[in-house]
Amino acid sequence: MICETIQRLHTELPPTVKLVAVSKFHPFESIVEAYGAGQRIFAESRPQELMAKVRRLEEMRASRVAETRLAGGDVEDAEAWLSDVEWHFIGHLQTNKLKMVLPYVSLVQSVDSLRLLQAINAWGEHNAKVISVLLEPHVAAEETKQGFSPEEILAILADASSYEYICFKGIMGMATFTEDESVINSDFAALADIFARCRSSFPSLAPDLTELSIGMSDDYPLAISHGSTMVRIGSMIFGARQ
Repeated sequence: MICETIQRLHTELPPTVKLVAVSKFHPFESIVEAYGAGQRIFAESRPQELMAKVRRLEEMRASRVAETRLAGGDVEDAEAWLSDVEWHFIGHLQTNKLKMVLPYVSLVQSVDSLRLLQAINAWGEHNAKVISVLLEPHVAAEETKQGFSPEEILAILADASSYEYICFKGIMGMATFTEDESVINSDFAALADIFARCRSSFPSLAPDLTELSIGMSDDYPLAISHGSTMVRIGSMIFGARQ
């Protein structure tokens, strides 16, 4: 099922849309299966689970290289296996967990507070690493969702030069959890509008500000119609969480 779904999605999605396979709560073996079907970007939402999977990946690659070397095989191929996996973080990130996430991910999709953004920048300065992030607006109806107002996002980008160790890559958002398609459409339209305002208001940032991460398993076709460049799909690929 995993391989077939990955291959279908890669065929179905427009070339401008990246597929992020949400592997949270699923075993590492499922990631390996998806990788074998051509998937390269995986997303986790819990620091401990991310770290465990990164370490497991490194152990498996090392074991494969050692076995290949003993067998006299092509070590270069063994070293390449799983080497191009790209990790994204999509959950609520606490500032005391940065060291469990930032060394390993290519993108933090879920920056939802000024305090977190400042902490990421400070970590980047201390570790001489620029961190790519998406800012998360709150447009959905649920009160529990984190996130910035559109005005707060514009204020952050206006002050982008003060975040020397942050690369602002765009916007990530979620629609209201509902079966009412008109509400979902409205939420995606609002997120797309925020993204467009960011790009038009700050043309100097626009070359980096390219990602609108909206759409999940149940609503990604609607998200694509609103200009999504990145869809986060989990249950459709991996089934119910384990």
